[in-house]
Amino acid sequence: MWKTWANLLTLLRIVSIVPCAWAILNDHWGTASVLFTVAVITDLLDGPLARRYGHDSALGGLLDHATDAAFVAITLGALAFIGYGNTLLPGLIIAAFIQYALDSRVLAGHQLKTSWLGKNNGIVYFVLVGVPVIRNGLGLSWPADIWIDVLGWLLVITTLTSMLDRLLALLRERRSS
Repeated sequence: MWKTWANLLTLLRIVSIVPCAWAILNDHWGTASVLFTVAVITDLLDGPLARRYGHDSALGGLLDHATDAAFVAITLGALAFIGYGNTLLPGLIIAAFIQYALDSRVLAGHQLKTSWLGKNNGIVYFVLVGVPVIRNGLGLSWPADIWIDVLGWLLVITTLTSMLDRLLALLRERRSS
């Protein structure tokens, strides 16, 4: 079950995390752009491949989402270290993912339960990485750094909101049972 095309794509994304962060930290924007693009493409393809060939599973979903969380948290951390965005968001992403996994009861074999806000945050985390990486890789000056900062702080707010929403839903569920 581990030797599937979907898992191979997820593994490729895992392997790209550290080199992408290194490229960001060392001002190798072309390399970071290629690695980021590979990460996005593999993320877009692994789920549909798993479903098409009947290889989707709770464990595969957990590995996919954990890889996404690690990729965006580490690359956003590298970006924050060199002055893009804020240092709070990478840690919040990891905390939100842990809450998401525990709330979904994945350790008991359940599928991950996404929320609308959480799913959209996950997409915009990749956008927040991609904007400065692709912009700098192409040698562009737009969008301005202030817009990257604004988007980062908006994601801090929406991530905290998503985490609070999950916590309140859990508390309501426990009260009703």
